[in-house]
Amino acid sequence: MLSSHRLRVLLEVFRTGSIAGAAKTLRLSPSAVSHQLARLEEEAGVGLVERAAHSLRLTAAGRRLAGRAQEVLDLIESAEKDLLAQARADAGQLRIGFFASAGYRLLPMALSSFTARHPGVDLDLVLGQPHELLADVERGELDVLVVFEHALDPWKAPKGVEVVHLFDEPQLLVMPLGHPAGHRPRVRLADLADDPWITTFGTETPVSVLERASALEGFTPAIRCRSDHYEVTLGLVRAGLGVALVPSLGVQGAAGVQVCQVEGPRLYRRVGAAIRPTNPNPALRAFVGYLRDASARLSVTLRQGATERPAARGGGPPDGRSPIAEPVPAPLTPLVPAVHLRHAQRGGAEREDHDAGHDVVPDGAGGRLASTAHHPGRDQRPDAE
Repeated sequence: MLSSHRLRVLLEVFRTGSIAGAAKTLRLSPSAVSHQLARLEEEAGVGLVERAAHSLRLTAAGRRLAGRAQEVLDLIESAEKDLLAQARADAGQLRIGFFASAGYRLLPMALSSFTARHPGVDLDLVLGQPHELLADVERGELDVLVVFEHALDPWKAPKGVEVVHLFDEPQLLVMPLGHPAGHRPRVRLADLADDPWITTFGTETPVSVLERASALEGFTPAIRCRSDHYEVTLGLVRAGLGVALVPSLGVQGAAGVQVCQVEGPRLYRRVGAAIRPTNPNPALRAFVGYLRDASARLSVTLRQGATERPAARGGGPPDGRSPIAEPVPAPLTPLVPAVHLRHAQRGGAEREDHDAGHDVVPDGAGGRLASTAHHPGRDQRPDAE
């Protein structure tokens, strides 16, 4: 393999026209330059210079290699600059994956503060399912992935990936305006056993979280429609076609419906950030800090909503703490960074608004999730419960 240091020596001999000139530029002795040229000829396996008693000139092969040497050295310089920028939290690139309803408020809140403090970081945002993007975190193609897991449908992170718990997100009952149960502070699923339901397709299996929860309540819901898009679900409920169980993030700002707390065990999602602890990207540490801060503020909003519509929430495991989170500085005036948004393309399926799969349940060891569920289904649907 050719040495980049010796290529630089050859390039300077070509530029200055002499060993003495190259030695002066490189701050080497003439004998050191001659030695490096000889070693480069050995590496190349071809003569690069023609030596005379008082002169030296490059052969055709030497001149051609000198031209290539400039290209190689330019690439090395560019790589060194990229690495230097990546070593700073205020530059480089941060690749973020997220599920659809996290993009309504959680991610924008975190990014607003992060980009105000770190406007030089190039953001690559990828919209997709947690179960289909986790492998990208494992391979290093994503720096962080905002994930969720239903308590009734747990999963386990891939090897080498840990999940930082952010907050618990309660499920809510969504009913048409004027529904008889709408005035009650607490509603059980079984109280609506005779109503038609709007639900999702599920993820790994056709069984949705609603159907899992209803089985625990002792009834089988009458499914009028399945949709993996919360906008569709809310529209059908608004039209009086049924009732639905929707995570809090999917109901934010919904109008024309009644939203009630649901009483029952494990009717919540846990939201977290999947990362590789060995990832050296300095921007990741800063971003997770802002993500935790945004989660805390959003949790206050969700708790206020629960106070306005009190109901049992079913509890959950204790909050985990991230070993990588840092203190969150006060936000500055927002600037506009470079942002690239794309949808995860898997299996030829068209990607839209998609909340499928799961939530985050640490098992107490490094933020890993509690149970196993392989996630090869790359063509699954958007907002599946």
